[in-house]
Amino acid sequence: MTTPKTVTFVGLGVMGFPMAGHLSRAGYTVRVYNRTRARADDWCATYDGTAFDTPREAATGADAVFVCVGNDDDVRSVVLGDDGVIAGLAAGAALVDHTTASAELARELHDAASAARCGFLDAPVSGGQAGAENGALTVMVGGDQATFDRLEPVMRSYAKSVRLMGPAGAGQLTKMVNQICIAGILQGLSEGIHFAEQAGLDVASVVDVISKGAAQSWQMDNRSATMAKGEFDFGFAVNWMRKDLDITLRTGRELEARLPLTALVDQFYADVQSYGGGRWDTSSLVERLRR
Repeated sequence: MTTPKTVTFVGLGVMGFPMAGHLSRAGYTVRVYNRTRARADDWCATYDGTAFDTPREAATGADAVFVCVGNDDDVRSVVLGDDGVIAGLAAGAALVDHTTASAELARELHDAASAARCGFLDAPVSGGQAGAENGALTVMVGGDQATFDRLEPVMRSYAKSVRLMGPAGAGQLTKMVNQICIAGILQGLSEGIHFAEQAGLDVASVVDVISKGAAQSWQMDNRSATMAKGEFDFGFAVNWMRKDLDITLRTGRELEARLPLTALVDQFYADVQSYGGGRWDTSSLVERLRR
């Protein structure tokens, strides 16, 4: 397989827009597609690249195509079918799905790409909008070693860590572990902040002390101050977290993995949605405790 030079990015949301930008800045010839054409035009006004009207057109002539959209159905809509990415890929090219989706979808796309004699990686990311903008994402990958070795240097354009976790689907399964852990950490941090508030303690001072010990976490370092202020406009939205947790809990049932805390926190996020907080970031769990 040749080293990719021409790449396509499909999905220019809060994650995809800067990720595609890093590819352009890294010197790749970038082709883009977004369901809303104006967004693709905005990207082309910001970075060097070319926008196309369909995923198939955007994929035609590309060595690799990267997809970052909303959910399983969104991925299918841009990858499969007569106007989808795979219809435009030449044999020997590769498809990388950065969407957080199901492991079943990853295996389905692997089979579809293989039938077209193309490589495939499921490669969900962690790090949020800030990680995408700063080129500091963590990418957990499922697929074969050869395809991974070929695409890893490209993904390094926007990632600080890229790791192959196993065959197709392993990237998505690893991302589920990530979301399980985040859900638990955020609930614990929310309860800690709420307890401190109820006790009349200075939250900033409490966090400063306990962050020097075993309670420290990324969420504590980056979200505790805004949580104390009731500010929840800093990244990954509750609506998307519930989508991820739904996939995780369904997969957990299939695997006979017991996830009682994850299921409970998912219901807490449902409460946040009922308050109109679906677009708040995931640290908004603390607001539920204040009501």
